[in-house]
Amino acid sequence: MILKKKNILFLLHLPPPVHGSSMVGKFIKDSKYINEQVNGDYLNLLASNNVSETGKISLNKVMGFVNVWFALFFKLLKKKPALCYFAITATGAAFFRDVLLISLLKIFRVKCMYHMHNKGVSKYQNSKIYNSCYKFIFKNAEVILLSKHLYKDIKKYVPLTKIHICPNGIPEIELDEKKNDDVDKKTVKILFLSNLIKSKGVFILVEACKLLKERGIGFKCNFIGGEGDITAEILKNKVDSLNLNNEINYLGKKYGDDKTAFLNEADLFVFPTYYSNECFPLVLLEAMQFNLPIISTFEGGIADIVEDGVTGILVSQNDVVSLAEKLEYLINNAEVRVDMGLKGKAKFDKEFTLEVFEKKMLSILLNSIDT
Repeated sequence: MILKKKNILFLLHLPPPVHGSSMVGKFIKDSKYINEQVNGDYLNLLASNNVSETGKISLNKVMGFVNVWFALFFKLLKKKPALCYFAITATGAAFFRDVLLISLLKIFRVKCMYHMHNKGVSKYQNSKIYNSCYKFIFKNAEVILLSKHLYKDIKKYVPLTKIHICPNGIPEIELDEKKNDDVDKKTVKILFLSNLIKSKGVFILVEACKLLKERGIGFKCNFIGGEGDITAEILKNKVDSLNLNNEINYLGKKYGDDKTAFLNEADLFVFPTYYSNECFPLVLLEAMQFNLPIISTFEGGIADIVEDGVTGILVSQNDVVSLAEKLEYLINNAEVRVDMGLKGKAKFDKEFTLEVFEKKMLSILLNSIDT
């Protein structure tokens, strides 16, 4: 007996721009495993062409919304999906766009599964407008969270019985033999990989590097990523003012084999973020693939990625002194550094591959339809 595939309508984000939510949207849309077992229909919610346009209203975005609304209307009319997967935005103009789209879904009485790639609900829940909207959209809906640590953000509106935990996964990279597992090497290479944004902890790491140099610790620290609210010139001036030119290099954006080479050569990955919307940074999963121990912060779902004291170390946000101390510890203890990196790679293989993500996601979607 051949079972009829379920119709699922996916409202998701697709690159460009490239960020965590759009990458996960692409993984789902391109998933042979998922699309072999459901009849997937896809609508792209993103109207931005690059990260700098995110969060800004423009005529093109308004027209894009109108096109999505009509496309959604006709898909609901024609396809009659059993479930709608919705990569919902928690706040801002995009949230109110989503509310209008969800209103249409409710008119057609389509069951909704929201996938939260961001947070901010708890911050705005005391606003009368937001509170009313949250009550409306979350009523009878099920929600996919990236980490159990993110539940507190929507606790007011969604019972635990409606929550599904599905950590993100990324494609596996075929790696050459690691070059950085030599415990006797003299200069440890630290890597920061993200856009140059203050709240990602760029200056926190720079200041920690200053303390390391003052203590006579030898190291090299590479910053890789595009310019954000910190430009290359601003970073250079900061590095110059602290006399860290021999220790810190900004290398701009790197992609493909170039990025892989720097990950492969690094000894230690540092991501001291205090970004308020940080949920489940994919860059940490990338680092784990390369046997890199991670130093990061207690933000969003990071504590589900980095096991403090096992696969890396978590520090308080904006704590330059603590970050410098943990950096010094791992620089001076190569055996610990290597052991953490290997345990991180084992955790990645078990929990964060794309295959694991696809199987978990499909199971959640199908079980939701059947209940």
